[in-house]
Amino acid sequence: MDLSAYRALWQTRGVFALLTAAIVARLPVIASLVPMSFLAKDAAGNFGWAGVVAGAYSVGMTVGGPVWSRLADRRGARGVVIGTGVAWGVAMAVLALLPSESYRLMPVISGLAGAFVSPVGSTLRAAWPRIVQGSRLRVAYALDATAAEVLFAIGPMLGALIVSFASPRAGVLTAAVAAGISIWWFGLRQPPAVPHDESKGARLTAPQLLWHRHRLPLILAFAFAVTAFASVSLGIVAFADAHGNRLIAGGLEAVWAIGSLAGGILAGALPGRRKSYVWRRTLLVSAGMLLCAFATWSPVSLGFALMLSGCGLAPMVAALYERLGSMTPESVKTEIFGWMQSAGMAGGAVGSAVAGVVVETFGVRYVWVMAALLTLAAAATVLRVPPHSPADERDAEPVVPQTVPQEV
Repeated sequence: MDLSAYRALWQTRGVFALLTAAIVARLPVIASLVPMSFLAKDAAGNFGWAGVVAGAYSVGMTVGGPVWSRLADRRGARGVVIGTGVAWGVAMAVLALLPSESYRLMPVISGLAGAFVSPVGSTLRAAWPRIVQGSRLRVAYALDATAAEVLFAIGPMLGALIVSFASPRAGVLTAAVAAGISIWWFGLRQPPAVPHDESKGARLTAPQLLWHRHRLPLILAFAFAVTAFASVSLGIVAFADAHGNRLIAGGLEAVWAIGSLAGGILAGALPGRRKSYVWRRTLLVSAGMLLCAFATWSPVSLGFALMLSGCGLAPMVAALYERLGSMTPESVKTEIFGWMQSAGMAGGAVGSAVAGVVVETFGVRYVWVMAALLTLAAAATVLRVPPHSPADERDAEPVVPQTVPQEV
């Protein structure tokens, strides 16, 4: 292990502030999902309506993500991030204050809120190569992926706490206010847009950007992976319900996230002296999922297997981020990550739906069999993607620390 890359990363001007702002900006958006579901359920009287509202939100995110990411590349991320953050906060506030008897309007409002989800993750991943290079860039993507895993473990828990001690309405309203403030802060820290070099030809259209021998497989692999992760999350809930204690679900999700956190930190600390293939990391995740399928006889055994399988999650996602960023022109980096996020959203929706059918038809353990097959498909998809090599870090240009403003 080599921790010098972490030290070099934190000593780079702007890195700590940008990563912290991104984490704080994403947290209330993720935390809002649980209160929103309970708000819809209380208004309509059933969880089926909560699924409709959540589905409309997901559709909005899938459609809006690439649009805002492309606009951020062309006009600059600052205005797009702040504008969408404010719009999302307003839409969620309207949803929170909507009278219960008007619950039929919830899917429309939640769909609009989903369409205005600020492209925080996309702009962050596009900004990393402008701030850090070499081994520090590899570590930045590893930390980014690790932070995302932790956020998806902590966010729903915070939302559930507000629902428990206050109300779903208070939870949605709190998320709306917190996101408006935190996303504004993150937006102010965005570097200026990268001007397009007309001498290299016209800016890539969406089909040209996506229809690429390496970019498209990476996006498809990410979609397969997120489909697997979503199915596992539902499988954990079903496992806990079958054991008669729903608190087990929270514990297993936390163990899974801890494994991912440990794996992400370890991946960032590796010296990077050998070529790193994305398919190898994805294959390790597939093996971990298969291990879980044989460990469902007790919560302890499944928890141990989930921790081991979780160790590969953040390193795999970080490798997907790094390879996609390195193979995309600077002027369209935010857009390509927006498409990646939309593919993940679509995969997550499919994974949750199909996992429910698998549980009812075959049993809980086959959710992990499905996840193993999906991640195996992801590994096969990226077999021909070139690896990250030590030469990529040696040839990197020196970082220009003035890229990100420190005073706003």
